[in-house]
Amino acid sequence: MISSDPLIPHNAKVILVTGGAGFIGSNFIHYWMERYPEDRIVNLDALTYAGNLANLRTVENRPNYTFVHGDIRDVALVDEIMTGVDWVVHFAAETHVDRSISDPDSFLSTNVMGTHTLLKSALKHRVKRFHHVSTDEVFGSLELHSKKKFNEKTAYDPHSPYSASKAASDHLVRAYGKTYGLNYTITNCSNNYGPYHFPEKLFPLAITNLIEGEKVPIYGDGLNVRDWLFVTDHARAIEKVLLTESLPRRTYLVGGLTKDISNLEAIKTILKLMSKDESVIEFIKDRPGHDRRYSVDWSQINQELDWQPSVSFTEGLRTTIDWYIKNPQWWKPLKEKENNYFQKQYQTNKN
Repeated sequence: MISSDPLIPHNAKVILVTGGAGFIGSNFIHYWMERYPEDRIVNLDALTYAGNLANLRTVENRPNYTFVHGDIRDVALVDEIMTGVDWVVHFAAETHVDRSISDPDSFLSTNVMGTHTLLKSALKHRVKRFHHVSTDEVFGSLELHSKKKFNEKTAYDPHSPYSASKAASDHLVRAYGKTYGLNYTITNCSNNYGPYHFPEKLFPLAITNLIEGEKVPIYGDGLNVRDWLFVTDHARAIEKVLLTESLPRRTYLVGGLTKDISNLEAIKTILKLMSKDESVIEFIKDRPGHDRRYSVDWSQINQELDWQPSVSFTEGLRTTIDWYIKNPQWWKPLKEKENNYFQKQYQTNKN
């Protein structure tokens, strides 16, 4: 799904995208290359469990696309490929909260030290813009029935090793701007959904389980609230930030909803769109430290950069469901490979 937003003229750029084989990164690459074919994309990805080159089959042979298999913590490699780069768009991160609870070390190493390696190199090579992609989870949790929303002035209060590591990386980016003059921008986004989403996450897990005739696991009572952002709308938001070249060192929150929706309500919407009965829902033991509510005030990016979501929640879900129905060859091998993890994490007994 490509937005019909008018293009903002700009000179051709060399853009280093970190984590571009992951869910959000690969969607961004598809979006950007369709919109700005004169730009060159260099994709640096370590291809961990969530990185998948199948996400990029349709662009892998284009002359303006280069894939580099490597780790953002590799100082020599990062320094080598940073040469000649105009912009960095930094997606690469360990992201799944559940995995951060069982293995916090890798999250701290990648998300903090990896970001630090990129920042040092970007400063050395005089990169014109370092755009850091972060999360609303750095702000902690809101009261379930309150009317408060996260905004750009909300104090940080991370509750998981994942969100703590992202909070640290945010602070590092700002420190490089303040201390060394690095030109940065940051977007703190809400929960993304859409094509190429790794199937351990809530929506793709639900959709693929329903396709396979399995139950849909939901943590706790299902009343936890999240803001949901269709992944192409996230790419559009980053586009707006990048192409407004006169921006000072700014942070924007990017969300996709205007009213709260619980995880249970979201799953029921998926069930309705897929013509399934609610009896397939299975409530499972809640995860430790499960944040109760996230809600994002995205009025600043709307007012300053004229961005807003282009699709409704239902429209985005319909597009997402259709993609998973049409692409079992993409997600089935991933679920089979991670079967032991799925059984342990979601208390399933699938053989």
